[in-house]
Amino acid sequence: MDGEITPDELRSLLDADGEPTDDLRVVDIRNSGAFARGHIPGSENIPAPELTDRVEELDGAGRVVTVCPHGQASVQAARLVGAYEGVDGPVESLAGGLEAWDGPLDGDSRDETAAPF
Repeated sequence: MDGEITPDELRSLLDADGEPTDDLRVVDIRNSGAFARGHIPGSENIPAPELTDRVEELDGAGRVVTVCPHGQASVQAARLVGAYEGVDGPVESLAGGLEAWDGPLDGDSRDETAAPF
């Protein structure tokens, strides 16, 4: 793991449409229901319990940012991904998690009262 990245730093890595650039992979480790309610645009969902078995899906990633609700579980996820030799670049955790993210969220807007995490 290469540390944490702030929401502002992550936002600067997104393209003009708010999507991750080609070499950036944003990995949301929440369960699929929470991911469906709201997630950083262009992020992919690999729930924490599945990460060990699915880490090879990140082969060749130039940079990985892990995301969770509060920025704690994603630190552990970043350590796991960082230990995997298939990732070419830095692996970071989003500091403060989705709670600190004030950018746009994609997801199911039908349930606006449900927290995205």
